[in-house]
Amino acid sequence: MSGLHLRGVVLPDGDQRDLWVVNGRIRTREVPGARTVVDGGYLLPGLVDAHCHVGIGPKGPVELPEAADQAVTDRDSGTLLIRDCGSPIDTRPLQERLDLPRIIRAGRHLVRPKRYIPYLGIDIEDPADLPAAVAEQAAYGDGWVKLVGDWIDRSQGDLAPLWSDDVLTEAIKVAHENGARVTAHVFGEDALPGLLAAGIDCIEHGTGLTDATIDQMATSGTALVPTLINVETFPGIADSASKYPDYATHMRSLHARASSTVSKAIEAGIPVYAGTDAGGGIDHGHIVDEIEALHRIGMTKEQAIAAASWSSRTWLGYPNLTEGSAADIVVYSDDPRTNLTTLRHPKLIMLRGRIH
Repeated sequence: MSGLHLRGVVLPDGDQRDLWVVNGRIRTREVPGARTVVDGGYLLPGLVDAHCHVGIGPKGPVELPEAADQAVTDRDSGTLLIRDCGSPIDTRPLQERLDLPRIIRAGRHLVRPKRYIPYLGIDIEDPADLPAAVAEQAAYGDGWVKLVGDWIDRSQGDLAPLWSDDVLTEAIKVAHENGARVTAHVFGEDALPGLLAAGIDCIEHGTGLTDATIDQMATSGTALVPTLINVETFPGIADSASKYPDYATHMRSLHARASSTVSKAIEAGIPVYAGTDAGGGIDHGHIVDEIEALHRIGMTKEQAIAAASWSSRTWLGYPNLTEGSAADIVVYSDDPRTNLTTLRHPKLIMLRGRIH
């Protein structure tokens, strides 16, 4: 039986071990005749971008070949698993390509008319129709549904929730009954209590978290993907919103306290995972920037790596480097737990047992 052989320090356990790969799967017992492709270094479960948009470009939806290029860029940064938090195009053909990262699709963004970026989401005229739309996206996606929880309401001139509490409760119940988890884009404060009370599974961005909603998330185990490198765009968003001074002031305030807000969430024990929000205003391939940002605001280096590797994979239902698991491995010459810059220079990227 032919195969590939890798020897190195396997994370997260940190032990020097041998792994073999046959037919894209990891073996922990010796495979006779296997060819050694790695002898020394550090072996990580493939990196994860837990908030990514394959299929969105700076001008909106892109064609499938460009979406594939985006996925290649992510792969070459070491990202081998993507939770795609909403795409306006059908990326299922990309899931069939062995050279592209695994993609967990959340379907289309569910929005109210004129309350999100044009052409990206499904406009729901009557909020009472949200539960039915959630059921459709649960069937269409891969176990996740994406809501837009708040956005600028131009009649108010500031961020405001899109959905009432009773509609959210029914919609999230429907998602769970259909085997899907729910996440929501939320910048501000006001949408969070209703989403959390309704039993939402994850919050994206979360810059409006307060002590009360942090406690609520910590108690319920609700996850947070803060997309810190995207939050750095808030001042620019504010600068372009001169017609809405309250909104601009609010966005600058959210940006100013974002680091302390996410630090409090980490200290409270909320599960926090790395996501770049690539697509649109953020280029693909920047997962290491997000890992470094998580470290700057309070995670240890190992915690920040875990948030973009083994912990995130477990959260999303994917095993790490164990017997029979998929051979999705990134290898580094040096220990990234000592120096995060090491993550920018993978020695080898293996996806589905194939070396890239």
